[in-house]
Amino acid sequence: MKVEQLTPPLVVHGEGPAWSPRWSGIRWLDMLEGDVLELMPSGSVRRRHVGPVASLIAPRRGGGTMLATGTEVLVSDSDDLDAALDPIASLVDSPACRLNEGGCAPDGSLYIGSMAFDGASGRGSLWRIGADHTPVTAIDPVTVSNGIAWSPDGSTAYYADTPTDRVDMFSWTPDDGLSDRRPFASVGGPDGLCVDAEGGVWVARYGAGAVHRYAPDGALTAIIRVPAPFTTSVAFVGPDLRQLVVTTSRLEPQAGELGGALFAVDPGVAGVALTEFAG
Repeated sequence: MKVEQLTPPLVVHGEGPAWSPRWSGIRWLDMLEGDVLELMPSGSVRRRHVGPVASLIAPRRGGGTMLATGTEVLVSDSDDLDAALDPIASLVDSPACRLNEGGCAPDGSLYIGSMAFDGASGRGSLWRIGADHTPVTAIDPVTVSNGIAWSPDGSTAYYADTPTDRVDMFSWTPDDGLSDRRPFASVGGPDGLCVDAEGGVWVARYGAGAVHRYAPDGALTAIIRVPAPFTTSVAFVGPDLRQLVVTTSRLEPQAGELGGALFAVDPGVAGVALTEFAG
C-alpha cells in the first residue's frame, strides 16, 4: 500500500483525525499546542487555537461540532471551524492530568479518556457523556486512555490503554454501556484506532512508524509502513470512506524530518462512518 504525504510537518503532536461531509475537509489536532486544523480542498490548511490542549473533535448530531480541550467538553451550533464554543462538561480538575482521545458510541454518547501529563500509572479514567451532558465513569483507573471505536454492528467496542501493549474489546449496548472486558490483540504501543466495514481494527503504533490491521478474530492481516516513526491515530475519510489518514508526532528527538506530517493511504477497504455526538 502506497502512503501519500498530505501536508508538511505542520504539527508537534498530531492526533484525532476526523471527517464529516459537512466540513470543508479533514480535521485533526495539534494536541499539545491546543490547535484544531482543517485541510481545505485547495490543499491549504486552516488552524484554530482552542486552549492549552485539544483532545478530540467530532461532528454533532443535527449540525455543529463537539470539541474536547484538556479539561472539558465544548459544543458549537455551527460546523464552521471558528464557531463559538460553549462548555457542557468539566471532567479533569487536577493540573497534573488532561483529556486524551475518545470517540462516539453508536447511540451518540461520547466516551473520552484522560491521563497524567507524565504518564503516571492509574491516574486516568474513561468517561461516558450522553445526550443530557451528564458524565459517568465508564472505566477507572486507566493510565493512558487512547483510541476507542465500535464494530460495524455496534455490539463490540475496541479500546487501548497504551501501556498495556494491548487492544481490549468490550461488549456494548446503549443500556449497559461497556461490559465484559477481554484482550483482543497484543499490540506494542497502541495509540489511536478505527474500524473498517469488514470489522477490521486499524491501530496506529506509537514509535513503530506503522499502522496494523487486525481481523475480528484478532489476527494481524496488514501492516502499513509510515515514513514517520511516531504514528498517533487513524481515521477513514472522504465521501466513500476509502481513504485512511494517519497523524504523526515530532515530540520525540527520533521523530525524523516527516514527524508531524499528515499521511493517507488507500487500504483497499471502506471504513465505518464516524458517529456524531448526540449531546
